Amino acid sequence: MTRAPASAAGGPAPATAVRPAGLWNIANILTMVRLLLVPGFVLLMMHNGGYDPAWRSFAWAAFAVAMITDLFDGHLARMYNLVTDFGKIADPIADKAIMGAALICLSVLDDLPWWVTGVILFREVGITLMRFWVIKHGVIPASRGGKMKTLAQGVAVGMYILALTGPLATARFWVMAVAVALTVLTGLDYVKQAIEMRRAGRGSAR
Repeated sequence: MTRAPASAAGGPAPATAVRPAGLWNIANILTMVRLLLVPGFVLLMMHNGGYDPAWRSFAWAAFAVAMITDLFDGHLARMYNLVTDFGKIADPIADKAIMGAALICLSVLDDLPWWVTGVILFREVGITLMRFWVIKHGVIPASRGGKMKTLAQGVAVGMYILALTGPLATARFWVMAVAVALTVLTGLDYVKQAIEMRRAGRGSAR
């Protein structure tokens, strides 16, 4: 007797295999562009001693493109099932690389105190390592505060990259103060989540 397909017999249809995303997809390409922008940004930022307003504007444009691609690559990867192992590793590296390069350049040029650069970089690198520390117990999701922190950092650093004067130069100090405060507060929140997640994971293992 010929066996009818499960769908014809009223049973569940066979699951369709999801084709894994290839390395060369739009999300990964945007991440690669962001990585390539890092040395270009540094060259533009430090050109002619680092104090030429025109070259600082070009550096700001490179930084802005990097920040914009950061908004889109992860969203595209999740929306169109383009998540790859390369993207999981390269995306956070690209994020930290462009922000770290900007902060270090600003501190080298004495436009930004080194302690500000140290606090932000310590938090960013520390939280990234902490995510790997608890990854077997779960993934710490990006919080609303974390997204606000990223936005505040991007705006503040962008304002410092530009050769601003007058009220805007004063305003950027307060924007950076908000960014630093959010950096510290969200960092402490992530640490709390990581500790609770690790404890819960150990408890369930027992």
